Amino acid sequence: MKPGLKRGLKIAAVVLLVLIGVPAVAIGSAFVGTSDIKEVELEPGIQIVKDGIVSVGVIDIGGGKVALIDAGNDKDGKAILADLKKKNLGPEAVTAVLLTHGHPDHLNGCHLFPHAAIYALAEDVALAEGREAGKSTMGKIIGAKPTGLKITNPIDDGATLVLGNRSVRVFSIPGHTGGSAAYLVDGVLFLGDSVGSTKEGTIRAAPPLFSDNPAQNRASIHALALRLQPIAPQIRELVPAHSGPLRGLDPLLAFTP
Repeated sequence: MKPGLKRGLKIAAVVLLVLIGVPAVAIGSAFVGTSDIKEVELEPGIQIVKDGIVSVGVIDIGGGKVALIDAGNDKDGKAILADLKKKNLGPEAVTAVLLTHGHPDHLNGCHLFPHAAIYALAEDVALAEGREAGKSTMGKIIGAKPTGLKITNPIDDGATLVLGNRSVRVFSIPGHTGGSAAYLVDGVLFLGDSVGSTKEGTIRAAPPLFSDNPAQNRASIHALALRLQPIAPQIRELVPAHSGPLRGLDPLLAFTP
């Protein structure tokens, strides 16, 4: 082999290792110290399903119908479909999917539920549909890629959604993405990636490498805590998407921006 060609192959191998290794290390570091996702019923008819590294909220809305908070990372939706089967339900029972934000690991299963309205804050519609890339460091590296998803129901901060026999309050918490959302359902606050829970029972902000604006993310967490403080007794569970749930609003109130 010619020396020049051999050197070129070595350089190509190093570049490939960097391209594979850096994202793997970054993803792994994002979960260091976080608590484990738990499959648990938090309140009657509101439970968490574990889909690998991400959780999905499954909410009974009455009449044999279900709403999901996010749709998971698995394109085959094995964990979600298995949970529905336990309830003697099929994919047609899912009538709504509420996206906490537009990253693929939270929407890959949406296509399995053709009867579902897909909700997302208006600021994340283009991201979720793949018409825009994320503004984070990793988002810029990955770029935009069409997802085939259509957000049928763009929503705004402060909206109250009526889904069957449930009311869902919508809160904008920008920073991780421009349209990151939190959803409050009967005392359970779903927070997506905007926060993580630690093994010590505290809250931490989203990993900066994956966030559009880490400073805004931290400010949004603090602002949400203050916004919810008047109804603190009503908040019984906090649910981050990549870590385990926490009891009550106190961990959010204790967060330092």
